[in-house]
Amino acid sequence: MAYTVGHYLGDRLAQIGLKDHFAVAGDYNLVLLDQLLEIDGLRQVYCCNELNCGFSAEGYARANGAGAAVVTFSVGALSALNAIGGAYAENLPVILISGAPNSNDVGSGHILHHTIGTPDYSYQLDIAKRLTCAAVSVTSATEAPALIDHAIRTALREKKPAYIEIACNVAAQPCVRPGPASAVLAEMPSDPASVAQAVDALTRFIDSRKKPVLLIGSKLRAAGAEAAAIRLADALGCAVATMAAAKSFFPEDHPGYVGTFWGDVSSPGVRQIFDWSDGIIALAPVFNDYSTVGWTAWPRGENVVVADGRHVSVEGVAYDGIHLRDVLDGVTKAWDGRPKKDTTVTEFRRIHKPAAPVASADPAAPLVRAEMARQISGVLTPQTSLIAETGDSWFNAIQMKLPHGARVELEMQWGHIGWSVPATFGYAVAAPERRIVLMVGDGSFQLTAQEVAQMVRLKLPVLIFLVNNRGYTIEVQIHDGPYNNVKNWDYAGLMEVFNAEDGKGLGLKATTGGELAQAIEKGLANREGPTLIECTIDRDDCTSDLISWGRRVANANARPPEDR
Repeated sequence: MAYTVGHYLGDRLAQIGLKDHFAVAGDYNLVLLDQLLEIDGLRQVYCCNELNCGFSAEGYARANGAGAAVVTFSVGALSALNAIGGAYAENLPVILISGAPNSNDVGSGHILHHTIGTPDYSYQLDIAKRLTCAAVSVTSATEAPALIDHAIRTALREKKPAYIEIACNVAAQPCVRPGPASAVLAEMPSDPASVAQAVDALTRFIDSRKKPVLLIGSKLRAAGAEAAAIRLADALGCAVATMAAAKSFFPEDHPGYVGTFWGDVSSPGVRQIFDWSDGIIALAPVFNDYSTVGWTAWPRGENVVVADGRHVSVEGVAYDGIHLRDVLDGVTKAWDGRPKKDTTVTEFRRIHKPAAPVASADPAAPLVRAEMARQISGVLTPQTSLIAETGDSWFNAIQMKLPHGARVELEMQWGHIGWSVPATFGYAVAAPERRIVLMVGDGSFQLTAQEVAQMVRLKLPVLIFLVNNRGYTIEVQIHDGPYNNVKNWDYAGLMEVFNAEDGKGLGLKATTGGELAQAIEKGLANREGPTLIECTIDRDDCTSDLISWGRRVANANARPPEDR
C-alpha cells in the first residue's frame, strides 16, 4: 500500500498525542477520510454538523492538549470556523482540516459547487488566516510535509488553532513518511538573559511590597504554568485568587486560596483584599469587559504586574522571549529562605466569614436554582470535569467548592451559547476515565442539541443538567425583550429520539428537589449512555451575581459615543 499525504497527516496527529479526530463527511474530504481511517490508534469520531465538529475538537483539546476536526470545503469549513474562532479566543490548539477542490481547477476559471460562485477559491484560506496562527493550502504532495508540519508546530507552540486545506486529488498521492515527533513538538526555549532579568525584577517587586497577592488568569493552562504557580504560592505564602474563567486552574484546597476575584461579584472578602493589596501579580490574565465586570474591576497601575505566557512586564520594563513557568520557578528559587509574604492571607482570615452550608430544601417543594446547584455540587468528585455553558451556569459553577483534582471548563472569552454540548462530547471522548457533568440552559441547548445523539452513539455516561426556565436568562439580565423567550421543548423526551432502536440514554424530568435527587441517582448508575435531567425552575430564578454582573455589563454596552 502506498504511503500518502493523508497518511502523513494522520501519523503526525497521532504523534502529537491525538487518539481521535472529529469529522463530518463531504465530497471534497472523502478520500482524505479514507486515508485517516488507515492510521493505527487514530479513531474517526463523527459529528452531526460542522459547527459541532469544531466545538467537539475544542472540547477534546481542553482535556487532551490538542484536537482536530475534518470537514469539507466552504459549506462545511465556514461553519466550523466559528468554533475555530472560539479556539483562538480560548487559547486551544485545534487543527481544522478541510478538503478542497481539485488542484487542476485552481486558476482554471471553473465555477464549482460548494463555492460562492466565483472561480477564485482562495476566500476560505483568507478567512482562516484571520482566525488561526497558521493557515496552509496543500496542492502538491511534495510540499505537503513541510506545510502540514508548519501548521501543527505553530499551533502547538502558540496554543492557537491552525488550518490545513488539502486538495481532494492530493490526499491519496504518494508522500514521504514523517520523521520524529520532536520536529513538531519541540518547544522554543526561554532566553536565559531575559529570564534572569525578569526573575530579578519580579523578586524586587515582591520584596518591596508588604501585601502582595497572586491573581490566576485563564491563559495559565495554555502557558503550561499551573504547577509553577502553585510552587510560587507555596514559597510566598500570600493570598491567591482565580479569575472567573480560570476556575480550577489553581487548587481550592491550597492554604493560600481565597476565592474568585471578579469585581462586584467576587467571592466574599476577596475584592476587599485586592483593594487593600499593594502588589497584584496577575499570571496569564485576560482583562475584557466580562472579566472586569464592565471595566469596573480592571487591575492597573504601578502596583500591578502582568505576566503572560511569553512576556512579563515589571515596573515599566518588558521581558520577552521567556516561558512564564521559567520566570515563576526562578522567583520561587530566589525566595528560598526568605520570610513568607502572608499578610494578605492573615487579613483575609480576619475578615472572611465562611458561608453556612446550603440547607437542603423540602423534597416536595418546587425546584429552585439554589437547590439544583446544591445537588449538582454534591456530584463533584476529584475525577469530575464540570462544563458550564454561558449564562447563569457560569455563576453557579463559580460558587461551587471544588475537591482537589476537579476541573471546570468555561468559554468566557468567545461566549458562544451552545458551545457546551459539543465541547462536552469532545471532552468526554478525550477523558473517558473522568465523570463529565454539563450544566446548560434551555436556550443554549437548542443551538447544538444534536451532539447528545453522538454521546448516545459512543455510550458516553455524561450527566447533563438542563435548566428549563424558558429563555436566555443571561440576556434577560443584560437587556430584556421578547427575543429572550424560547419555544419550549420536551427536553427529557428528546432522549428517546436520540436513542432510536439501540441507545441507552436516559431522559428524566425534575420539578422538585426530591425528583432531582432520584434523577441524579439514576443518572450516576447509567454507564451505557448520557443522562439528561430537565430541571424546571422559574424564569427569574437566577444567582444574585448574574443580576449584578449583568447590570454592570449592560452599563458598559450602553456608553454613549465619545468624540475622537
